[in-house]
Amino acid sequence: MIFLYLFITFFEIGLFGFGGGYGMLSLIQHETVEHWHWLTASQFTDIVAISQMTPGPIGINSATYCGYTAIVNAGYSMPMGILGSATATFALVLPSLILMILISKMFMRYMHHPTVEHIFQGLRPAVVGLLAAATLLLCTPDNFSTPTENWWQFMVSCLLFIAAFIGVMFVKINPIRMILYCAIAGLILLY
Repeated sequence: MIFLYLFITFFEIGLFGFGGGYGMLSLIQHETVEHWHWLTASQFTDIVAISQMTPGPIGINSATYCGYTAIVNAGYSMPMGILGSATATFALVLPSLILMILISKMFMRYMHHPTVEHIFQGLRPAVVGLLAAATLLLCTPDNFSTPTENWWQFMVSCLLFIAAFIGVMFVKINPIRMILYCAIAGLILLY
């Protein structure tokens, strides 16, 4: 039964997740952690980190890892976890595949129509909101600790967050390099 719920959940995320993988993160987090309780917040954070570091789109990578973890957490074996990965990944990609096949020719014909342009102008703020929500959802005590629990981890986490933001936005450091720099700094400073 969990496979059916997994398929439906990720199909809905794929259907309504505008803005790419980062825009889907808040939807994936809400469904897998808060709604279905398939994952813990800490597991989801680890999945996001691994998804960013592995090749491929972050939304698809997250679905793959979430599908595996959800099935294994439900008490199934590793081969069933792999089937869970395939189910979540396929379900996430399926709406886009169907929609792209159906509208590819029509979009090219009507992309400069005022109604279509207005729809996309309305979607842009929603995408920015989804990206901001994904960022805020990752700003949790699991990721940053708290000043009362572990002052050193909290300060290092905040400084790495600020350094990464400044490095990518203003210094224009490649995001992949920035991830590696922060990973090395985290290893040195936190362990």
